[in-house]
Amino acid sequence: MVMGVMNTKERRAAGVNASLAKANGKAGVLVVDDHPIVCQGLTDLIDSQNDLFCCAGAQDLAKAQEAVIAQKPDVVLLDLRLGQADGLESIKTLISRFENLRIVVISQFDETVYAERSLRAGAMGYVMKDQATEEVLGAIRTVLAGQVYLSRAMTSRVLQTNFNGKSNPRAASVEKLTDRELHVLQLLGVGISTRKIAGQMNLSVKTVETYREHLKHKLGLSNSTELVHYATHWVEQRSQLTNVPSGPVAA
Repeated sequence: MVMGVMNTKERRAAGVNASLAKANGKAGVLVVDDHPIVCQGLTDLIDSQNDLFCCAGAQDLAKAQEAVIAQKPDVVLLDLRLGQADGLESIKTLISRFENLRIVVISQFDETVYAERSLRAGAMGYVMKDQATEEVLGAIRTVLAGQVYLSRAMTSRVLQTNFNGKSNPRAASVEKLTDRELHVLQLLGVGISTRKIAGQMNLSVKTVETYREHLKHKLGLSNSTELVHYATHWVEQRSQLTNVPSGPVAA
């Protein structure tokens, strides 16, 4: 149910169906993902449940905000990557505008890097796209119950880090980065130039260059060539899926 491409008649019918679903006690889920096949797969999965229904779909942050106002979803299922937008900033923007909004992040990005950051940004759950459908549904239902959802592996890691002081030494250097620095690293890793990064993030070129210097210092890199090589390798290692949807959301 991608609301952005509906005509007036279809929107009216969708509104009636949503009202009927809510009247039957179903929880409304807003799916925010810019891959149509993934969005459709998630919609079909959610609509097949007795206690859930997809109240709307959106492809970017602006449409997601419009859908929250129009549909008043009980929970938002949010892809962390919407084009080249900063997913963590998207979470912060939604929470700043809709304070009590419940967000479950569904992402291809490694949970060991992004799960805790997503929770700090305001999300209540984080699930990987390659998890089983039961995991995705479990995340939605856990958050609907007012609880935080993380995978068992991620929960164990958080507990070990907080109580035993143990962490993955290979990820430790990246964990030192701020959310903005991490986003710059991600964009560098997919081959975007400093000038284009500045345009996408609404920053000056000088500010992005400062972020690059911070990255080199925090990651122990000597020059820009090493930084780009590190960023490229990091993106390749951390991205668990390609642009072709798979797992629970495949059509």
